[in-house]
Amino acid sequence: MEPPSSSLQVETAVLKQPSPFRKMFAVSSIAAGIQFGWALQLSLLTPYVQTLGVPHAWSSFIWLCGPISGLVVQPIVGYTSDRCTSRFGRRRPFILSGALAVAISVFLIGYAADIGHATGDDITKKTRPRAVAIFVIGFWILDVANNMLQGPCRAFLGDLAAGDQKKTRTANASYSFFMAIGNVLGYAAGSYDKLHHLFPFTETKACNVFCANLKSCFFFSILLLLILCVVVLTYVEDPQFIPDVNNTNNAENQEVQTGLWYSCFGELSGAFKGLEKPMWMLMLVTAVNWVAWFPYVLFDTDWMGREVYGGDVGTAAYDAGVHAGSLGLMLNSVVLAVMSVGVEPLGRLVGGVKWLWAGVNVILAVGLAMTLVITKAARHERRFDGVIAGHPSTAVKAGALSFFSVLGIPQAITFSVPFALASIYSSTSGAGQGLSLGVLNVSIVVPQMIISAISGQWDKWFGGGNLPAFMLGAVAAAVSAVLAVVLLPTPKPADVSKASVPVGGFH
Repeated sequence: MEPPSSSLQVETAVLKQPSPFRKMFAVSSIAAGIQFGWALQLSLLTPYVQTLGVPHAWSSFIWLCGPISGLVVQPIVGYTSDRCTSRFGRRRPFILSGALAVAISVFLIGYAADIGHATGDDITKKTRPRAVAIFVIGFWILDVANNMLQGPCRAFLGDLAAGDQKKTRTANASYSFFMAIGNVLGYAAGSYDKLHHLFPFTETKACNVFCANLKSCFFFSILLLLILCVVVLTYVEDPQFIPDVNNTNNAENQEVQTGLWYSCFGELSGAFKGLEKPMWMLMLVTAVNWVAWFPYVLFDTDWMGREVYGGDVGTAAYDAGVHAGSLGLMLNSVVLAVMSVGVEPLGRLVGGVKWLWAGVNVILAVGLAMTLVITKAARHERRFDGVIAGHPSTAVKAGALSFFSVLGIPQAITFSVPFALASIYSSTSGAGQGLSLGVLNVSIVVPQMIISAISGQWDKWFGGGNLPAFMLGAVAAAVSAVLAVVLLPTPKPADVSKASVPVGGFH
């Protein structure tokens, strides 16, 4: 999610004339490096932490860092980068720092098992506490680093566009394009189980083949990100911000007196007080919708390894299922990228974006419910048809991969329509769009925090595995579809034309 933009009038040193598109295209390319690593995080890290001995019921807790850092880090980074007076510019210091933090976090995650073993973990035991501790530290640093990167990159594009609406839309479209490329590359790397052969040293006594593949994937991820960042930050100029020190009444002097936290989050809390009913309804629908999405985000590849491929954590069957799940996520990204082009015409075809959002939430509900059917079919094959774990039939694999692919349709709508509606509702009410989008972010990260905290135990209470969380998601998706139709006002065509929100992803 993007950080809320301040309503204060900050005196900037951005170029008065828009920069050439080639420079915006270059800055947008950083999104491929960010999303490459994020795709690996989504597809491989929940299974990986279980190989270190964290029980399935507790594995979701590590994902609390994502919504927490999105709620806290992004607003602070966005706020401070607007006012950064470094001679290297406002955005470049944050982008470079974020890239270096990603490199450190990737090292800690990839080598958690080796560091844990070197510091005293017994690899013959199921749980390796030191490795888990190193992994969790690396995981949290990675999430904070991703949030340090994404906000300043988007803001850098806005600086380069210099208020030109056409170039702003084009720059955001190119950013979304590179996000899609990064997703496809990341999930493709995660689906290939022989990547570690390129780096034979990655497989060690403490790090098995799955772990070695994870290391190898992250090597490519950080190499791509660092190359892109160095090239872009060298090539694209980032003007230095020089505040007006002679103006004793300017916003910056007031912020020094009141403090960064109060200035940043005081505006966000103030935005809640001024919200009108349409924004409150949008936040409610969005929150319920993310109760549906987040179990899928947490456990999609784990579901493939456990339920579809019938493997236990650490077995070849489980690893094969996780890699197949990564392939499914790659197909999902391709469908998402194609669908993102058709969001506007589809909205007009069905009578408005709220009807489009409601319709795809029905698709989401059916898709999550179908995981029960696919799981039952896979278990039936293993129990009665002599199918070996790790080798489901072509029909079951096709059904599972179709599930991933079809969910790219509602995902494309979820990553665009709520933000467009927030932009429309805020423009019609006279509220600031930046703060309205920041408020909407709260309705996304709070459900993520709740699901991260309860989903593992929820699954345990209802028999283990991933199906209980998926069924909860199916119900939430159906409820959000009904709420979208009943509660959300239909935007007027004139209001729709005011909003231009790109398709993106969540972090």
